[in-house]
Parts: sequence; C-alpha cells; structure tokens
Amino acid sequence: MSTLYLVVPCYNEQEVLADTSKQLKKKMKDLIEKNIISSDSRIVFVDDGSRDTTWTIISSLHNEDKIFQGVKLSRNRGHQNALLAGLMTVKDKCDITISLDADLQDDINAIDEMVKCYDEGCDVVYGVRSARDTDTFFKKFTAESFYKIMKAMGADVVFNHADYRLMSSRALNRLEEFGEVNLFLRGIVPMIGYKSDTVYYERRERLAGESKYPLKKMLAFAWEGITSLSMKPIKWISALGIAIFAISIIMLIYSLIRHFTGHTVAGWTSTMLSIWTIGGLQLFAIGVIGEYVGKVYLETKNRPKFIVEKYLDDEIN
Repeated sequence: MSTLYLVVPCYNEQEVLADTSKQLKKKMKDLIEKNIISSDSRIVFVDDGSRDTTWTIISSLHNEDKIFQGVKLSRNRGHQNALLAGLMTVKDKCDITISLDADLQDDINAIDEMVKCYDEGCDVVYGVRSARDTDTFFKKFTAESFYKIMKAMGADVVFNHADYRLMSSRALNRLEEFGEVNLFLRGIVPMIGYKSDTVYYERRERLAGESKYPLKKMLAFAWEGITSLSMKPIKWISALGIAIFAISIIMLIYSLIRHFTGHTVAGWTSTMLSIWTIGGLQLFAIGVIGEYVGKVYLETKNRPKFIVEKYLDDEIN
C-alpha cells in the first residue's frame, strides 16, 4: 500500500476549513479501510501567510488528530509557491501526493481513480474538468482561451487542468530540480516527462467564502504563465518590428514619389495616426521586453521561493 499525502494550500480559508477537514478525513479513512492507501497517510494544510484564523484552525486540527499536519510559511508567497512548499516539505515522507484547493471544488472522489492510475504505473495523474457548465460565459470563454493561447505558444499544458494532480515521490524529486523563481506548475509538471494519465471529474460550487482568485489575479496568473514558459511574445515583437520597418520603407518611397510629382498634401490625420500607432506599439514592446528582463533579474538573485516557519508533523504536538 502507498502512503498518500494530500497537500492543500490555504490563504484566508477560515470559512471552509472545518467542512473541508471533515470531508478529507472521511475520504482518507475510507481509503485506509479499503487498504487502498497506508494508515501513515496524512492531510497537510499549507498556510500561505493568512491574515485570519487559518493557522489557528490548522493547529487545532493537528492537536485533535495526527492525520492532519500543517506547514506555515513565514509570509504570503502566492498559491504556486505555497503549493510547492507543501510538496517539497513532504516529498520524502510519502510515496505519492495529491494537491487540491481548500474550497473542495475539485471532486475528492476522483482521488480513488488517481491512486489506481498510480498503482498501474503512472507517476503523474492530472485531474481535468469534464465540463464547464457551471461557469459563466465570460469565465468559460477566458479560461478556454487561455489554454488555447498557451498551446499556441508552445507550452505543454493540459487543457482544463488546474492544480488538482497526483505526483509520485520520483516525480517530485525531478520537480525539485526546476529551480526557477517564476513558477507556473501547470506548465512545469508536464516537462518532467514521466508516464502520466488523466482523470475527469465535475467541478462543484465553493463550500463557503469567496474565491481567492478574482479577475485581476486570474489575469496576472495567466500572464505569469505565458511569460514563464514561452519566448514567443518577444519573437512576435521582433516580427512586428520587421513588418513596421518594411511598411515604413514603402511609405518613404510613396512619399518621395508624391513629392517629386508635385502631389504633396499636408496629411495631419495620417501623421497623427502614425505617431500614436507607432508610439503605442513601441511602449507595448518595451513593456513586454521589460517583463522578461524583470524575470531574469529575479532569477539571478536566486532568492528562496518560500520560507517554512513551522511544520506540524507527527513528532510535533
């Protein structure tokens, strides 16, 4: 039997932790009783610098039942870093991990099938939404567009997969070798290349509280994914620059012809449009290039992606 650790990143999740812990404990006990996983399996909540009582609740859960463990980060580092912190903390204590969000919108009944896939030889199992019927048109359109854009840019991402996935300890050891600061795990994990499979599930409504990923954060996360995994935006800027230069040569020839044939006319509108268009494209290009330069700057500093302040495991009361 395999030892399974569930890794659950939490940021201000005091509203859902009570119900989440009950459901996860019931699921784990059921799997243990069926001899699907080892009795040493655990549920690990990762507190990503929450400002509410999230850590207090995690500590209480740990004191009540050692099936619950807690990892407290020294400050808020964002969902991807919090998830990575949990995975790296427990990777040597278990055979497999499954990461999922604290709101339990990801159907925990898919865990059974994920473990089965691992037993059949898979090192990575992706939890994928079977449909987006519960999403608004805007959310469905933007989410699916994001995955298509990532694919077009050459990123090997799994369509409609978030961070609900199983990873073996072998896969986690390889993941640790990816040292980049700018994390986008949905794109990095497929790079590991070990045998993988997919489990489909229906996403549910959030248990309580509000989503910690409003539109602003989702857009920032999407941009992080694009610039962390693909160089195509810079290549597009280069191609755009060549195209604009070619057009400028054509316009120069056209202007000279008009001048020498005596058909020169003051073109205030076309001049203004040209200035604003070229100026806007230049600023946009500088911004994109600056984004990449900034990422290089952060990578060269080699700062830690997270700092674990406290870990409540089986040996700590």
